[in-house]
Amino acid sequence: MNEINFSPSVSQSKKYIAGRGHLFIVSAPSGAGKTTLCREVLRRLNNLLYSVSYTTRKPRPGERNGVDYYFISKDDFIKNIDNGRWAEWAEVYGNFYGTSADFLDKGLRAGSDILLDIDIQGTIQILERYPESVTIFVLPPSLDELKSRLQSRGTDSSREIERRLLSAKEEMIKKNMYRHIVRNEHLPHAVEELIVIIEKYRSGSERIE
Repeated sequence: MNEINFSPSVSQSKKYIAGRGHLFIVSAPSGAGKTTLCREVLRRLNNLLYSVSYTTRKPRPGERNGVDYYFISKDDFIKNIDNGRWAEWAEVYGNFYGTSADFLDKGLRAGSDILLDIDIQGTIQILERYPESVTIFVLPPSLDELKSRLQSRGTDSSREIERRLLSAKEEMIKKNMYRHIVRNEHLPHAVEELIVIIEKYRSGSERIE
């Protein structure tokens, strides 16, 4: 069964500003299925923007620039750190990832709801700038299932998979810093759980106080 936790995080204390869009942050260990979840939610819900992250890593098979990520050089990424372009950024496994501050600022001011798919490091940075964000952590059914998913992708070496599993254990310990928790044991159910959370905030029946 999927798990939803509606306990507020202590880091989320700023009230929602009327007329401003909602920022929904989804995080999960690598391989837990958050990208697939986000895609399904975006397909099902209207008027929900997706913040495409920037990265310096190479595209995986099937990934498209501007859809899955914006792929840029490491030099350009570092230059934009100095220019203050990123609302959050991190170096993960030797690659840089970042979120456009301009995209978030303009979208939220215009009243648009935005879905953001980032890791825990990024979430902590985003909450400093947007403390009213709605944070959601996606759990895999188990570490064994997570290992199986990583192996089935066929994109990582055995050593890389072990490193990702170790990182997943550390990330799962920090799950309670998130306002909501969804367990992705069965994809259709997890999608429904995520939609329920988002719709509660969009309807005003759930707020960050």
